[in-house]
Amino acid sequence: MTHEEKIIERLKTEQKLSAEELDCLLTTEDTETVEKLKAEARMAAQSVYGKQIYIRGLIEFTNYCKNDCYYCGIRRGNACAERYRLTEEQILSCCATGYELGFRTFVLQGGEDPYFTDEKICGLVSAIKQAYPDCAVTLSIGEKERASYQAYFDAGADRYLLRHETADAVHYGKLHPEEMSLKNRMRCLWDLKEIGYQTGCGFMVGSPYQTTETRYEDLMFIKELAPAMVGIGPFIPQKDTPFGGETAGTLEMTLRLLSILRLMNPHVLLPATTALGTIHPQGREMGILSGANVVMPNLSPVSVREKYKLYDNKICTGDEAAECRFCMQRRMESIGYEVVTDRGDYRPAVYNKNKNTDREA
Repeated sequence: MTHEEKIIERLKTEQKLSAEELDCLLTTEDTETVEKLKAEARMAAQSVYGKQIYIRGLIEFTNYCKNDCYYCGIRRGNACAERYRLTEEQILSCCATGYELGFRTFVLQGGEDPYFTDEKICGLVSAIKQAYPDCAVTLSIGEKERASYQAYFDAGADRYLLRHETADAVHYGKLHPEEMSLKNRMRCLWDLKEIGYQTGCGFMVGSPYQTTETRYEDLMFIKELAPAMVGIGPFIPQKDTPFGGETAGTLEMTLRLLSILRLMNPHVLLPATTALGTIHPQGREMGILSGANVVMPNLSPVSVREKYKLYDNKICTGDEAAECRFCMQRRMESIGYEVVTDRGDYRPAVYNKNKNTDREA
């Protein structure tokens, strides 16, 4: 057994690795090692979730944001961004379309927009849950006070996505303005877990100033947090940001990290992101074959999709919801997987199939 094979075996059986071992897996040029890593991750995902792929209906409902993160196209300081907000009626219309197409999770994603007060967010969540009680609602609207998170949860929100972006405080400071802190981001994530959300974190692969050491810190933080979901995707520059001239993250690094994350956290919900599909035409399929098990087609109105420009050259901005849905189904079937009409709840290590609800997971 080669040194690399021993690392993969230890990762598979003990679900841990050292910083040196991570560096070895991320830099090796041995194709057999890389294929073994991906194959083991595939099998780990299938042992928990089979060959079923969960779909989430993504609704990008506002691109206003009070923050000025250096990498993000909807940052406050981007005067080139064409701003919009969806009305409650438009959001519920997206859900109605999505429900007919088989979506049983709706993801409300937006910038940190002060217009959407706690009262408005709670009203939206309640309206969706009332209309579609068999569906999960995921929020991805940034850093809030604990009381706000509690209010959304009490209104019926099931999940919350908040990428930590980096677990290294110095690196965090290089990606964000001074008024933002890693300490507060971490506080938010722990609050979400304690309240009872299926909580998701994650980071950009290949962001400016990222190193093997910071990636290792990310993996160690994720192991400690034990989230239900982890969202990673390649950093892709947006031309109207301070990082517009930086180099994008790579497909291969992202795929290897997906596999490593799967082996370290076998039960985690792991998306093959739109960003992955943006840097390679088969990026999402490759993500699934590297251990991912979630895809997130877009339900937003076509009229606003081009405006939600976190990064450049984003795919699927001109496709209707049905096109996205059935295109995704065909893509998954082409690699031997099945898109399922299911809430797609997190399955923790102790899992009772007769009690598969996220409130108990």
